[in-house]
Amino acid sequence: MTAPAARGDRLLSVEEAREQVLTGLSPLDDTRAVAPEAALGGVLAEDVVAGVALPPWDNSAMDGYAIRSADTAGASEEAPVRLAVVGEVPAGRAAEVRVGPGEALRIATGAPVPDGADAVVPVEQTTPIDAEGAAGARGRDAAGPLPAACLVHVEVPPGGSIREVGSDIRAGVRIAEAGRVVTPAVVALAAGSGVTEVRVRRRPVVAVLATGDEVRSPGEPLGSAGIPDANGPGLRSLVRAAGAEALDLGIARDELDDVRARLRRGIDEADAVIVSGGVSVGPYDVVKLAFDEVGRMELWRVAVQPGKPFAFGHAERPGRPPALLFGLPGNPVSSFVTFDLFVRPALRRLAGHRVIDRPADRGVMLEAASKSAGRRAFIRVIAEREPDGRVARDGRGRVRVSLAGGQGSHVLSALVAADALAVIPESVAGVVPGDEVELRWLEG
Repeated sequence: MTAPAARGDRLLSVEEAREQVLTGLSPLDDTRAVAPEAALGGVLAEDVVAGVALPPWDNSAMDGYAIRSADTAGASEEAPVRLAVVGEVPAGRAAEVRVGPGEALRIATGAPVPDGADAVVPVEQTTPIDAEGAAGARGRDAAGPLPAACLVHVEVPPGGSIREVGSDIRAGVRIAEAGRVVTPAVVALAAGSGVTEVRVRRRPVVAVLATGDEVRSPGEPLGSAGIPDANGPGLRSLVRAAGAEALDLGIARDELDDVRARLRRGIDEADAVIVSGGVSVGPYDVVKLAFDEVGRMELWRVAVQPGKPFAFGHAERPGRPPALLFGLPGNPVSSFVTFDLFVRPALRRLAGHRVIDRPADRGVMLEAASKSAGRRAFIRVIAEREPDGRVARDGRGRVRVSLAGGQGSHVLSALVAADALAVIPESVAGVVPGDEVELRWLEG
């Protein structure tokens, strides 16, 4: 079942192709509830709400003494205030006595503030006094025997050095929203606010098929006409980097029966199938035919460089959502670019990500580059760096970029060297030094 408009001579724009890929695509319904730590790297299926306030009670921000702030009125280096030390509060225990007028409790960082106290004076702003009235070392560590008294050398305002209950997070508030990736920071915040389970989505499963009689598996002799398989391992790595799970369908011969059989396995076992090679117009390019036999192809050929031969479609599955079908060019750089533009956003939407595209930036070219007429080019560029490794920008905040190497669709070395893809619009024949370009950062 072929969509006639998709097979016409006109190349689709990047936007038109993306719209067809993403329209109607929604996150996978499969979710599971797991401990925050077990959810690391997953995408939240629902908001996470704090179970308890953080901190759960007023606690000391410093090692020192819990006091009544009014008792320190007028205190100074020359005229310190003497307070009787009537006990202590270690971390993890509540005070057994309250603080009365003229009294203090030695307190550890993180310990609950005792009743009667409304401030904490840091130990370095005090001097310990022993039972005989002798002064100890000023600003000593808050350790050792409990002093009988302490001298306070500063006025302490109400609330001084106290972390108030809920000052970070209040119980019942949202601490992480659906669509966010669970990072170590999210794990710590969820656990620290009493959350025992979070709900995350299942990662999409993506089947990857390389094609070509000339393509050889790792370690297989190349013979007189073979090439090592770069697309299979590369695409599976891109799938994993996008947050999905990869299923290896191997390498298919340029034969319809072989491609079709492997496609059917992928359709049965995965949410999406990616095929590299066989989507152009050569006599052995059978992927489009196979797509039409197992499903329907909805677009073919996009005005992009590298990567014009790009196919997309669906395969219906009774009782299950359709499987997505992606046909990418055989040249490895073309395969990478079309994955980044069309496949990666689709996988991130399936996974439930809030943000599906890479971060964009502005760059300024340091050298010239040309491209084919009427196609949007994505050229591999290197960002100029400051001596400390930071990205160098000009006075207008633009990243200074130069070509990462040869721009042929077979030049993988330039892809390894590149920091970003610089975008050259369809309407121009190229760029010259000083031209501004849109950048798509490649990290992450």
